[in-house]
Amino acid sequence: MSILIINGRLLLDNNIVDDKDLLIEDNKIAAIGKGLSGDNVIDADGNYVSPGFIDIHIHGSAGFDTMDGTFDAINAISKSIAKRGTTSFLPTTMTEDKNKIKNAIKNVYENKNHVEGAEILGIHMEGPFINPKQKGAQDEKFILKPTIDNFLELCGDYLDIVKLVTIAPEIEGSLNLIKFLKEKGIIVSVGHTDSTYDEVAAGFKAGITHATHVFNAMRGFHHREVGTLGAIFDLDISAELIADGIHSVSPAIRTVLKLKGKENTNLITDAMMAANLSDGVYQLGGQDVYVKDGAARLKSGVLAGSTLTLDKAVKNILANTDLSLYESVALASYNSAKVIGVHDRKGLIKEGYDADIVIFDDDIDIKKTIVGGKIVYEKK
Repeated sequence: MSILIINGRLLLDNNIVDDKDLLIEDNKIAAIGKGLSGDNVIDADGNYVSPGFIDIHIHGSAGFDTMDGTFDAINAISKSIAKRGTTSFLPTTMTEDKNKIKNAIKNVYENKNHVEGAEILGIHMEGPFINPKQKGAQDEKFILKPTIDNFLELCGDYLDIVKLVTIAPEIEGSLNLIKFLKEKGIIVSVGHTDSTYDEVAAGFKAGITHATHVFNAMRGFHHREVGTLGAIFDLDISAELIADGIHSVSPAIRTVLKLKGKENTNLITDAMMAANLSDGVYQLGGQDVYVKDGAARLKSGVLAGSTLTLDKAVKNILANTDLSLYESVALASYNSAKVIGVHDRKGLIKEGYDADIVIFDDDIDIKKTIVGGKIVYEKK
């Protein structure tokens, strides 16, 4: 059954196009143009028709966490983030007990095709191969040595579901693991690290191509030893940002966009279970998290994930940079697709691409979310 979207303002070819309709057939964008017909018609009513957002770093939402290791958890996350325009994501694990990590990976592997909202594209393992000096809200007692054996023990028979691994390249054994991950087609990201420029450069040579929540949980910039941050700025490494004004303030975000370019920067949420809920006390990685005014912190005051959603992140970019709407959305869609190598089918309004589409108004208020040609959310 085909779907025709009419009267929309399409985010198409770096422009806003008002005079074309969009046809969906067999879960794909079949045609873009005039004079099209479909079995079902969606009237966009002058709202924007955009590629769906892609979140490659998200722990939880709506009271659930990836580490819960249940279908109910990842399904609740999937459905809740679809309401905010996210059409695909990487459920993200943390540095916790080995058996909990194993169970979380197994759960995503077995249930990824059954969720009812945003599509699961794989898993992002944030840890346990990190530096305790830059642990952030991760529990130091569960940090493991970065060895191939340790990695395979965690993944077991579910290696294929792992798409992205955050790692500290300065820890002994990391370079061999990075090379192994690259050979397996897994994206390696530098993060939770106290690495010098040279240590990041060695990791880059071994296979690092991305950087986890830039500025946060990494060695900062100094003009005589530029550290992790300076290496990210200098090397051909893509950079993800938490654009909530808490993890990264607007001048910092604008600096990354200037130094890395809008093509090499992407938006993530790093959201924990309090996303889409009110302030209160929640859990992340087995630790209590106190959410006040939308900021999530451990009792010590350390930031512990975010309560951000990608619609808000896009809105924040629009309000605080000179990027256009098309460019702002690309940071949350096509650029994230590029990081994990799915940009040949996701992240654009383009014929032949997956029909992952979000319809929103001038305030980025989500009206409708379509995943693989299926309407998974409609605002009442």
